[in-house]
Amino acid sequence: MIYVSRQEHFNAAHKLYNPAWSEERNKEVFGPCSNTNWHGHNFDLIVTVKGMPSPDTGFVVDLKALSSLIREHIIAQVDHKNLNLDVPFMSGKLASTENLVLAFWEILQRELPRITTAQLHCLKLYETPRNFVEYYGE
Repeated sequence: MIYVSRQEHFNAAHKLYNPAWSEERNKEVFGPCSNTNWHGHNFDLIVTVKGMPSPDTGFVVDLKALSSLIREHIIAQVDHKNLNLDVPFMSGKLASTENLVLAFWEILQRELPRITTAQLHCLKLYETPRNFVEYYGE
């Protein structure tokens, strides 16, 4: 099995806030991430697919096609947006990095078969250079 990854970048704002909780409880749990006026991140998304190289191209996936798919179905939806307010697939969800990566997985799982027979293996989403989540579809 060969694993191939593509990295994309986007900027977005969000607020970690549970509307069922008081302001005090939100500040206690989320700290400055519950700031009334939002806060932003420079996100990096790494999409990894797995498969065997095509006998015709030698590719597991055409990286140009994978990049286009990610940009069209994810980056265009979230870049320079407020994840809490502007992104329909995050509506009604807490805008945590964990929930964001789950939503990205659903989108890519649905769209990937249009460009390749490779399978989605892993998403890694960096919120900061030191904070990131990984998801393997489990």
